[in-house]
Amino acid sequence: QVQVVESGGGLAQTGESLRLSCHVSGLTDDHYAMGWFRQAPGKGREGVAVVHWTGGTTWYASSVKGRFTISRDIAENTVYLQMNDLKPEDTAMYYCAARLGGLRSGPEDFPYWGQGTQVTVSS
Repeated sequence: QVQVVESGGGLAQTGESLRLSCHVSGLTDDHYAMGWFRQAPGKGREGVAVVHWTGGTTWYASSVKGRFTISRDIAENTVYLQMNDLKPEDTAMYYCAARLGGLRSGPEDFPYWGQGTQVTVSS
């Protein structure tokens, strides 16, 4: 059984930083990808950043490129999202997700999801 558990998030002011963590367990193949997605009130879920677990290849949404960094700790089965220079438009519920196979950026390509963690950025 695959489990995805996020932690971190919270409240920040514009320009501040936050880090999200996500631990995954139960995947039986090393060929998989982990991603961070977000959903603001009244909007659809969108990809933020994705990393391939073994190769380390990454993808970022244009809105966060240069501000957010996705990384992983292979030994700890944990992926991180370092969010710098936060903006009010980054306010959303952030979800971690996993998929077997290669890098994808669409939420529809990820079958395993965490419960989400709220990030709120005030101006």
